[in-house]
Amino acid sequence: MQPQITVRPAVPADFGEIARITRDSYLAAGYFDNADHPYMKQIQDVAARAAAATIWVAERAGRIVGSVTLAVAGEPYADIALDDELEFRMLVVDPAVQRSGAGRAMVEAIIEHAKSLEGISGVALTTGMTWESAHGLYRKTGFRRAPQRDWFVPGTDIKLLVFRLDV
Repeated sequence: MQPQITVRPAVPADFGEIARITRDSYLAAGYFDNADHPYMKQIQDVAARAAAATIWVAERAGRIVGSVTLAVAGEPYADIALDDELEFRMLVVDPAVQRSGAGRAMVEAIIEHAKSLEGISGVALTTGMTWESAHGLYRKTGFRRAPQRDWFVPGTDIKLLVFRLDV
């Protein structure tokens, strides 16, 4: 049986591992060809991200196995959050331990956190059209598609799908 997963706020000592997991996850999924893509460089700068958003990690037996970025409307990392929503982005799990419950643990922690926030009545996220394993996780945790909110990455023909859960 796997040791329990703890979800907690990231601290600076975690940033290197978060950057590695983010890079490895995006590359393993085929989202980018290499780590030199401008967006890949941006999301690997975890210190800059942490200065502008909340980052959590999933930890098992003292080892970081995943991370996620949280934002509310008006914050720099909020792409689609409405005034009553908590948005999460860049949910990643180390490819070496994917499908071990870390992603689900982070999503469940986000939902519980959202329920505790005043003025928040939903959780929203954006995901890629072909990211089927992510879609499955979101559906299993109660999220529903919000197709009227789908959008395109600026300057591209890459369509992103929006999911929302009322809390």
